[in-house]
Amino acid sequence: MKKNKISIQLIQSSLIWESVDENLQAFERELDTLGDADLVLLPEMFTTGFSMRPEKLAADNLEALPWMLKMASKYQKAICGSVLIEEEGHYFNRLYFVEPSGKIHHYDKRHLFTMGEEPKHYTAGTERIIIDYLGWKILPLVCYDLRFPVFSRNDVGYDLLLYVANWPEKRAYHWKALLLARAIENQCYVAACNRVGQDGNGAAHNGDSYLIDFKGEILSALSQDAGIIEGECDQDLLAEAREKFPVLPDADSFSADWK
Repeated sequence: MKKNKISIQLIQSSLIWESVDENLQAFERELDTLGDADLVLLPEMFTTGFSMRPEKLAADNLEALPWMLKMASKYQKAICGSVLIEEEGHYFNRLYFVEPSGKIHHYDKRHLFTMGEEPKHYTAGTERIIIDYLGWKILPLVCYDLRFPVFSRNDVGYDLLLYVANWPEKRAYHWKALLLARAIENQCYVAACNRVGQDGNGAAHNGDSYLIDFKGEILSALSQDAGIIEGECDQDLLAEAREKFPVLPDADSFSADWK
């Protein structure tokens, strides 16, 4: 079913360090309070926080995908967030996008955060995916991917760019500036869900989750506190803007090694 307008909810939350069950229970309580929407975004590594101990936590994280399937079916909305997983002896920071129908899409984070030693523990993804959901073309990415604009280049006419993150407070200015740039340069909506609170590594996070339109205008935002932001994206307004100011056809072409 195609929808010209898609409604989005972002759950900006603190995360309980390396406790899968407690985080799943907390997010289920949050989901139970929400009204109708087409899509819910959760933060990066929403079951554990940004842990560099995947070998300790991978077994517990087997609960995450069945939980997402259950929530998507129960609340009849797509659920999107990333978790750590093990596959064939490798660990991935894997984003799942689970539709209410039970259809599963996944994307493995390509740009691993070297300064946080992520490449020492996780394997980088090699493919970019485009999700077709309710007639919307959606590009899902994870946190550090935000710094690399070629990877998000809108060469396929996607409509909505998603980011899930554990982005630290000390680089909050970069987070906001880059999100606005990605929306403007790609003429797309951007929904970005970050966490709040201090993690087990001592890093502080102040949220700043956003829903941004194709002109770089902030439609909804939340700083510092845990909570929900909601908004709606309109495909007709997006198409009109691209028709009136058609910059995407003039973009440089790049040779991509992820396709």
